Amino acid sequence: MPRTTAPPEGRTHTVVPSPYGPLTLVAEGDHLVGVYMEAQRHRPDQSVFGPRLPEPTEPPFAETRRQLEEYFDGRRDTFDLPLKLCGTPFQQRVWAALVEIPYGRIWTYGELADHIGRPTAARAVGLANGKNPISVIVPCHRVVGADGSLTGYGGGLARKRALLEHEGALPAAGGQQTLAF
Repeated sequence: MPRTTAPPEGRTHTVVPSPYGPLTLVAEGDHLVGVYMEAQRHRPDQSVFGPRLPEPTEPPFAETRRQLEEYFDGRRDTFDLPLKLCGTPFQQRVWAALVEIPYGRIWTYGELADHIGRPTAARAVGLANGKNPISVIVPCHRVVGADGSLTGYGGGLARKRALLEHEGALPAAGGQQTLAF
C-alpha cells in the first residue's frame, strides 16, 4: 500500500489552466506555497496538497490566477503575491534571489551563486533552483548553464524554452510552434 502524508494544517489546492498545461496551486492559509506543473520533477505527492477547491475563489487562489493570466497574456512582468517558501535557509536564499532576475533576462547558475555571495556554489545553487516549489512566479526558468544552454528545469526543457521565449529572453524558435505538455 502506498504511503501518504497528511497535509500541513490549513493546506488546500486548486488547478488552473495555463498555456503550458494545468498548474496546481497550493496554499497554506492565505499564502501560496506551491505552483506545480504536470509531471514536474520534485513535485510532492498529491496527498500533501490538502483538499482540492474546485473554483479558485479563495485567497490566495483568485489573485494568483488573475496575475498568472496577466503574465501569460503579456500584461504582467512581476508578481505581487503572499508567498511562503518552505525549504532550507540556503534554498530560501537562492529562491529569494530568483525573484531579482529581471523579466526577459537570464542568469547563469554561476551568476546566481555570485549574487548570493557563494561564487563557488553553482552546483548547489542548481540543486536548490531545481527544488523551487513556486514555478513561474519564482522564476527558476530564468537560470541557464554557463554556456547559455537550457539545462535543469523541473517542468521540462520545452516549457523552459517556451517561458523564456514568452518573456523575450530567447528568440522564438522558427515561427508558430505547438508544444505538447
